[in-house]
Amino acid sequence: MKLLLDTHVLVWWWIDDSALPPAFANAIDGSAKRGEPIGISAFSLWEVAMLASRGRLIFTGSADAFLEEVENDPAVQILPLTARIAMESTRLGPTFPTDPADQIIAATARCHGLRLLTADERIRRSGVVALA
Repeated sequence: MKLLLDTHVLVWWWIDDSALPPAFANAIDGSAKRGEPIGISAFSLWEVAMLASRGRLIFTGSADAFLEEVENDPAVQILPLTARIAMESTRLGPTFPTDPADQIIAATARCHGLRLLTADERIRRSGVVALA
């Protein structure tokens, strides 16, 4: 495993959204072709559930079905929140966004030595997490 998808990238990839940049699609496809699982922070599952419950994400089916499909896909590896990740999320520095979901996801990438696939410019500009 080399990639960790940010929540919005996960959603774009999963629903085959045209918002997914071609470079991101190529990176994900490349990992899949090499048989490398795609990393997803468990916190992204929570974030999808929260966004759906607030009406900010709407699925053709249900959010429950979406999350279950992601969780059960053999090409995906869900990475749990650990004490190490929790502590790392507090060490990202002042240039990193203060959103807790962003912090946990970035810390997950750092703790597992993964490259984060994100379109979030605030995260990209922070320079504290390896990007894909």
